[in-house]
Amino acid sequence: MPRWEPNAAGRLQQAAIDLFTAQGYERTTVAEIAARAGVTERTFFNHFSHKRDVLFGPNSDRLTRVTAREIAASPAGTTPLTAVLHGLRAAAGEVLDGLQEPAARRRGIIEATPELQEREESKRAALAAAMAGALRDRGVDDTTARLAAGIGLLVHQTAEHRWTEPGAPDSLPTLLTEAMTALRTIIDT
Repeated sequence: MPRWEPNAAGRLQQAAIDLFTAQGYERTTVAEIAARAGVTERTFFNHFSHKRDVLFGPNSDRLTRVTAREIAASPAGTTPLTAVLHGLRAAAGEVLDGLQEPAARRRGIIEATPELQEREESKRAALAAAMAGALRDRGVDDTTARLAAGIGLLVHQTAEHRWTEPGAPDSLPTLLTEAMTALRTIIDT
């Protein structure tokens, strides 16, 4: 094995998902993840502070940042909910494109592990807070910003759930639009 190979973080994430899927989250050690990725434990801890962080690291944080950035960049006069959808669609395309299979495996691991479910809820709360903050920065009142962010979070969860089902043919941005359309149908009835 060469002393240095590129994309250690990506290899660690893939190794962790493989091991968590095969033997369970609780029974997988950092040493096993590092060995599978061809790096040392020290390298693991240079990228992640805990084994759960391989499931919630850079992509989750980047999704939140891109969503907030794109909400802020929505054209003036855009409704809060439309701005949220714009941010979520842009982030899905920029951050999650090509990650459907690992996302499906990640979801299965999280659903099977209460500790990870709590962490997932924390990340969702951070996404909602970032969306609400971006809306408030656009001059939206706090109540409306919180409601639009909460609705956006629900739309995101619904679309992501469909996206990670076996055989899901559509892109996540398309599923986000479909989920928002379904929601508007419910609200308008």
